Amino acid sequence: MANHKATKKSTRKSASRRDHNRYYGKTTRNAIKNILALTEKEAATEQLPKVISMIDKLAKNNVIHKNKAGHIKSRLAKRIAAIA
Repeated sequence: MANHKATKKSTRKSASRRDHNRYYGKTTRNAIKNILALTEKEAATEQLPKVISMIDKLAKNNVIHKNKAGHIKSRLAKRIAAIA
């Protein structure tokens, strides 16, 4: 690595971005896991918009790919619709 000021700054910046992305990615994955574990349709339907919003924010900030976000949202909606 070059010892330029800009290079050192970009290294610091990318490390903080990585921490930020890891935190929000993990938080979203936990929310998805929790919504999939629900057995009541009303509770799951109530949580769905919040989780979809979290997924959209990750896609908007390029933490995950937009097609992956669509795949996850589709999967969630299908699973919640299947709850009897």
